[in-house]
Amino acid sequence: MANAVSLFPWSESWWLYLVFIGLVLLLLVLDLGVFHKKSHVVKAKEAGIWTAVWISLAMLFNLGLYYYSQWHFSTDARFLAIPGFDAIAASKQVSLEFLTGYLVEKALAVDNIFVFIIVFAYFKIPAGLQHRVLFYGIMGALVFRGIFIAMGSLIMQYEWVVIVFGLFLIYTAIKLVWGSDKEPEPEKNILVRITKKFFPITPTLEGDRFFVKKDGVRHATPLLLGLLFLEFSDIVFAVDSVPAIFAITKEPFIVFTSNIFAILGLRSMYFLLADIMDRFYLLKYGLSVILGFIGLKMVWLNKVFDGHFPISWSLGIIGGVLLLSVILSLMFPPKDTTVKPELK
Repeated sequence: MANAVSLFPWSESWWLYLVFIGLVLLLLVLDLGVFHKKSHVVKAKEAGIWTAVWISLAMLFNLGLYYYSQWHFSTDARFLAIPGFDAIAASKQVSLEFLTGYLVEKALAVDNIFVFIIVFAYFKIPAGLQHRVLFYGIMGALVFRGIFIAMGSLIMQYEWVVIVFGLFLIYTAIKLVWGSDKEPEPEKNILVRITKKFFPITPTLEGDRFFVKKDGVRHATPLLLGLLFLEFSDIVFAVDSVPAIFAITKEPFIVFTSNIFAILGLRSMYFLLADIMDRFYLLKYGLSVILGFIGLKMVWLNKVFDGHFPISWSLGIIGGVLLLSVILSLMFPPKDTTVKPELK
């Protein structure tokens, strides 16, 4: 078994999950119902402000989690009975694990942004409707991530599962660099093909609607196909990201909250970075190093460090690799830049 002591066991901390989910739902209602009630083109300035807002909310939550953990660990009889248990050190560990998990998920989200660009171009979804598709796509992603994390918390307790996922992450890291650069083909996606069997597809968009009725027959629109492809893509990405964060912390609550906060800021990050993604061409190599490092942690490094590689080292390595890949991309721009499809 992986952890001798669970800091946030479900039997005692279930209410934390409910409070957090309630907070997330409130933020989503405010986002779509108040701040983005009408479909519009999200400009870079607005996207930058919202990116800063979502990151700030995540950091405020992490600060609150630190102080709550400090109080909880110093008053709970379960921890007081453990000889030498340091509540402050444990709280710092929780905070660093959240921050590292959040950073890893943000880094892996870069691949999602490439997919967003391709899907919106393929289905000819204009900039004014992209926020709507991303909003519902991310709502679905929250549900699927919750399911993946719940499953992961059960199976990642066994050492052989940890090793298998570690080897998978190493394989993914290698494939990211030396694998095929073939772009995804939305028309071949299984969900898109199934939808076409059950519903006629309108040849063009029908405003911001996912379904329309024509001659008494319900038709799906390209907007729905784009949404389904994004949902499927997130499920595929979750296969990498969820095990990667479980390599950082075995606490499902930290995995869940850091993952969800990273996803919440994904829309604004897309609108901020979509037009300049081609400049950061070395990011895929940085992501490869990060995934390889996390895979090595799961397979070997944790054992070398008596069961847990220092979280502060992990944060430094991951943050340093990301920063270096961005700096080198800007210092040595690519010689051949492929022109992206028009999204507006």
